[in-house]
Amino acid sequence: MIDRPCIIILPRMFLVLVCIAVITGCAGFESRAKAGAEEPLQQMQPLNGEAKILQLWQGDYPTAQLDLLPGNQRENSVGFISNAEIFEAVWNAFKPEKAVPHIDFNTNVVLFVKNTRFYNRIRIGKVNVKNGVAEVLAMETMSAMPIEDTVAMSMVVVSRQGITGVQSGDGIIQIDKTK
Repeated sequence: MIDRPCIIILPRMFLVLVCIAVITGCAGFESRAKAGAEEPLQQMQPLNGEAKILQLWQGDYPTAQLDLLPGNQRENSVGFISNAEIFEAVWNAFKPEKAVPHIDFNTNVVLFVKNTRFYNRIRIGKVNVKNGVAEVLAMETMSAMPIEDTVAMSMVVVSRQGITGVQSGDGIIQIDKTK
């Protein structure tokens, strides 16, 4: 016959062992499975907050080469470049004396601002994102000099994760999901 203290201790030890197994074993597998399942959801969810600027350039851009910008963004003051071929052509017009920077367009996108009415020096200072739509905040000088041969332009590289579009005037330009 089993002693009375053993009858009380054995079930309690069993419960302690089960709790330890659940905490260290099963719970670990469950949380890893949950983390893996949530990861694609996070990639698809739109970003809210400030996008980190990874690279920044500014300077003059020749008006004769505005046709190198993406077709639906040539007239806009704000836009984006989402593939290497267009970026290389724009870069060679923008900074012909410098080598084309390598950008992974699978994970990043180039946002730009440029003059559309008057020639003013311009610089992107921040990119805010709300519900996946990037709003490019730029500072520019104020002048009444007409645009002739060049416009001032500023470009930045940001991660494309969570960014679905760019605010341009009163509209939103959708960013394509692939290169």
